[in-house]
Amino acid sequence: MKRYFHEELEDVRSHLMLMGEKAIANVNLAMRALLESDLSATDKVRAADDRIDEIEKQIDEEVARYIGLRAPVARDLRLLFIAIKASHDLERVGDEATSIAKRTRKILETGRATDDLGRLPRMCELAIGMLKDALHCFIDEDSTRAIAISERDKEVDSLNRENFRYFVEAMKNDPSLISYGTEMVFISKAMERIADHAQNIAEEVYYLLTTRTLKDVLIERAASAPEAP
Repeated sequence: MKRYFHEELEDVRSHLMLMGEKAIANVNLAMRALLESDLSATDKVRAADDRIDEIEKQIDEEVARYIGLRAPVARDLRLLFIAIKASHDLERVGDEATSIAKRTRKILETGRATDDLGRLPRMCELAIGMLKDALHCFIDEDSTRAIAISERDKEVDSLNRENFRYFVEAMKNDPSLISYGTEMVFISKAMERIADHAQNIAEEVYYLLTTRTLKDVLIERAASAPEAP
């Protein structure tokens, strides 16, 4: 059931969604720069990150103003604190997209195309989906979707480990790939962190909706799951 938001509280909610949309767009743009060896796109990522930072500051100001003007009930107060935490995670998503763009630029400035991406395209697909679902958890107040996000985070972690092994092995076999492989390892780690931030938002929203930690629920589910034969 949709909840009623005071005008000021709706502003916080709307700006958090806007921030999320821009963070997702920037991750997509950073990945496009990588996939298409597009040097100009790397500059656009870095410029767009400034707008994400501005929205985070706006959310902080709106939260402070709301608390000052009203006496929030407990649930609204939790929402405000979670909005601050979520906006910080989204700001970090923007930072990681910028990191990917900077490392892509370093590769392209050597004259090399980004033609060997390992498992990065799949990692990006998962991370973007997790971010979108985390935001929809917030919009739709859907705690079930928050639980599903956690499973995908494990897959992203696994793909990041695969990338590490793949690029390290490539560098061992061909020392000319050391610079390229090193940048790709760091890009993969940045994408893994983006997924972690989506997971953080899901955990925060889950607590808002249930007053339980998602980690505790997942531990309970694992403990009650039947053992494999």
